[in-house]
Amino acid sequence: MSLLNIEIKARCPDAKAIRSILQSRKADFKGIDHQVDTYFKVPFGRLKLREGNIENNLIYYDRENKEGPKQSNVVLFQSDPKSSLKEVLTKALGILVVVDKQREIYFIDNVKFHIDIVKQLGPFVEIEVIDSDGTLGKSKLLEQCQHYLDLFRIPEDDLISVSYSDLL
Repeated sequence: MSLLNIEIKARCPDAKAIRSILQSRKADFKGIDHQVDTYFKVPFGRLKLREGNIENNLIYYDRENKEGPKQSNVVLFQSDPKSSLKEVLTKALGILVVVDKQREIYFIDNVKFHIDIVKQLGPFVEIEVIDSDGTLGKSKLLEQCQHYLDLFRIPEDDLISVSYSDLL
């Protein structure tokens, strides 16, 4: 499945405040997922295998590294955690880095929110505005992302331009 995604990642010194705003907006809480993302060595873009209790996917994405809302072009493949996919990818491509995190997952309509505690890095919040069928368009996604940036009062200094894999 291919989709268009506008996202931000930011340091999150006050996860309790973000959680409170999401709850007041009746966000759909999907649960807390312990996720291990294994990034593989690829010539361009990023390829990771996500292993979790809630989400298990092979994810390829291409995204520019810049602060603030940024576009990601994503291809998602739902994987079976019992398969040999990780072994095949490891042998064929080699592992670049492993990101281990606890992730709270919330949704409001087409917007996905993560409150993450990343081993060795600390607390973060992510906003992903998703157009899964091409009906919303980039400008609407940017508008939605900015709305939540403002609502959460995320200072520009807290925005992260790169992936957790780059930070590690």
